[in-house]
Amino acid sequence: MHSPNKFTSGPKQFLESEAITSYADAAVVVVPIPYEATTSYRKGCEHGPEAVLEASDQLEAYDEELGTSPCHDLGIYTCAPLADSNKHPALAGDAMVTEVCDGIGPFVEDGKFVVAIGGEHAITTGVVRAMQRGTSEPFTVVQIDAHGDMRDEFEGSQHNHACVMRRVLELGLPTLPIAIRAICQEEADLIREKNIPVFWAREMADNPDWIDQAIASITTEKVFLTIDMDGFDPGFMPGVGTPEPGGLGWYEGLKFFRRLFQTKQVIGCDLMELAPVRGSVVSEFSTAKLAYKLMGYWGESQRKKP
Repeated sequence: MHSPNKFTSGPKQFLESEAITSYADAAVVVVPIPYEATTSYRKGCEHGPEAVLEASDQLEAYDEELGTSPCHDLGIYTCAPLADSNKHPALAGDAMVTEVCDGIGPFVEDGKFVVAIGGEHAITTGVVRAMQRGTSEPFTVVQIDAHGDMRDEFEGSQHNHACVMRRVLELGLPTLPIAIRAICQEEADLIREKNIPVFWAREMADNPDWIDQAIASITTEKVFLTIDMDGFDPGFMPGVGTPEPGGLGWYEGLKFFRRLFQTKQVIGCDLMELAPVRGSVVSEFSTAKLAYKLMGYWGESQRKKP
């Protein structure tokens, strides 16, 4: 393991009102990445990580679904922010991806379960690169999103938030897009050309078996989970950069995530594109709770290992 002294803890810890854990004793590492450079509608996702960490203090440590307190069972360490565009507004896409990859790499090498919190979705390229360097086995990137995010370039950048899954595909990894309900012609053509198994939101709404079908379509044992918060219904998740009607409901999403952790080896996850709404804490609290649920599901999967 890397020396714990190598890392700097963040000024705010996830659920610090309940427990603060050292790096050496933590199974989970939360990585705030307050980067925003290419958002094309509502701005503000660079403030997402700070809002989520602040909201996490209002969580109950005990998870009534799991019957345990993940923060005590696992230990959660929050590192210092990476790729902070609040402090470095000129940070470019390639530089951001490299900083994120290099920053997360040691956590992956140390066997920590990484939960990255953004920030815009372009960040995921760096997170996935770190995961790819840290594992010798193939894995599928499961994408929860309203949008395809498979454009080759958008508004002059290949590291635009609308291009992130194109960059992931170029890494040679299979993807599984879920809750998609907005794409462009270029993306439609790519989906057909690559035969990408998209789960469209409009079809999911009429298909009670979509969870079983989605899990069955994953051909690798390992999975990385990337969640654009606009993948959820904006009725309860309004604080996103590019909202789209429809999407996952809360309990529907949790059912899928738990099944994913129960049936596959989830190697890490990220939650991206939260853009806080002034005068409301619903979106950041829901994101904090989702992050905590994912930690709990991972902990449950570790306890059930033979």
